[in-house]
Amino acid sequence: MLMYAIVKVGGRQYRVEEGDSLLVDRMREDEGAKVELRPVLLRDDDAVLDPGELAKVKVEAVVQGHERGEKIHVLKFKPKRGYKRRMGHRSELTRLEIKEIKMMSRKRTAKGAKEARDRA
Repeated sequence: MLMYAIVKVGGRQYRVEEGDSLLVDRMREDEGAKVELRPVLLRDDDAVLDPGELAKVKVEAVVQGHERGEKIHVLKFKPKRGYKRRMGHRSELTRLEIKEIKMMSRKRTAKGAKEARDRA
């Protein structure tokens, strides 16, 4: 079974797999910057929904560039009154490429990190 994750970016949720390219609302990061996305769900052999387990999931993406979306035309019209207004809008977007989705085995505690340093 293919591993995928549902991530939340800018108030929207997206289904992503490794290698996917994704258009999201404009982010402040520069081109080439690594971004960590917040997972809402991870699906591998079974689904991971628990917030404690999701804290161990890492979804890493790289900013490929910034783009502008397709132009949308908006027309306001009231019949028999001579009222017409035409407007256009283009969204500012950021293209992300998903580099890796992985489940960390466990997080190291401060005590465990200290013991590992003492042993070395």
